[in-house]
Amino acid sequence: MFRHFIPRIAATLTLAATALGAQAQALEGGPLRIVVGYAAGGATDRVARIVGDKLQPKLGVPVIVDNKPGAGGRLAAQQVKATPAGQNVLMLANPAVMVVAPLVFKDNGYDAERDFVPVSHVNDYEFALAVSTAVPVRELSHLLAWMRANPEKANFGVPATGSLPHFFGLMMGEKAKVQAQVIGYRGSGPLLTDLMGGQVPIAFDTFDVDLPQHQAGKIRVLAVSGARRSSFAPDIPTFKEAGLDLVATGWNTFFAPATMPRDKAARLSKAIHEVMQDPDTQRRFKDALMTPVVSTQDQTAAMLKSYRAQWAPVVQKSGYQP
Repeated sequence: MFRHFIPRIAATLTLAATALGAQAQALEGGPLRIVVGYAAGGATDRVARIVGDKLQPKLGVPVIVDNKPGAGGRLAAQQVKATPAGQNVLMLANPAVMVVAPLVFKDNGYDAERDFVPVSHVNDYEFALAVSTAVPVRELSHLLAWMRANPEKANFGVPATGSLPHFFGLMMGEKAKVQAQVIGYRGSGPLLTDLMGGQVPIAFDTFDVDLPQHQAGKIRVLAVSGARRSSFAPDIPTFKEAGLDLVATGWNTFFAPATMPRDKAARLSKAIHEVMQDPDTQRRFKDALMTPVVSTQDQTAAMLKSYRAQWAPVVQKSGYQP
């Protein structure tokens, strides 16, 4: 009789040990909070939610996306910087917060290199040059000729002054030897509305913003800033193919506050690395017109170093002041 119970007892003990092992592997310190310095619904917020959904079962704790909009993402950085060591907090940030702001604000409230530890680079995005359908050009070379012939009309809009599309537009102008008046907007939505309506002839923004309206025939994207054509729109040439030797991208990267123990930051980096290898994660990024990136912590740190070296001279040379 007892012989029948022995396998059951052994199975129960195995299940209990497995459960205790899984519990022991749960991230210490409670739920993980992912802080995003922008309102819900934007590109950075979407990235945080895709990754957060996949991280939760890996870490064994709830993962919460915490939107802290304000001051172009700097408010979130200031708050995350002050996180006590025992709390589980990551910040998902882009170059505007971690590269541009430290160069242009005298009192930024944080040191992007000293107060944060790079954890994982998770996606890249490209910039696009788009024109209103009222502008009589279909190629970049024709647009540059039009800008030189119509300097009083050669204005370009950007989603925000001091944003990467702003500085990318300046990079293009310097490379092409054309000058244009920069018109800053309060976001991509108002800029796109004016571009479609012909109130602004040219716009620089992220490619994912412009592509749906380009495909609908409401604007024309003349070039994208990647090293190769986008898989989302292989008919659109790169700037290099269109005649300008210009390559630039933006990114979203997870950062830990410097107060977080190194082993915990390393564990979070490994978990995110595994999440980004998941085919379903990759599919969700691509469905959102975003390019997923699989990167280790060391690769992320190297990317940041190279990126700062590329953009710092551009921002400083522009003389931009907030």
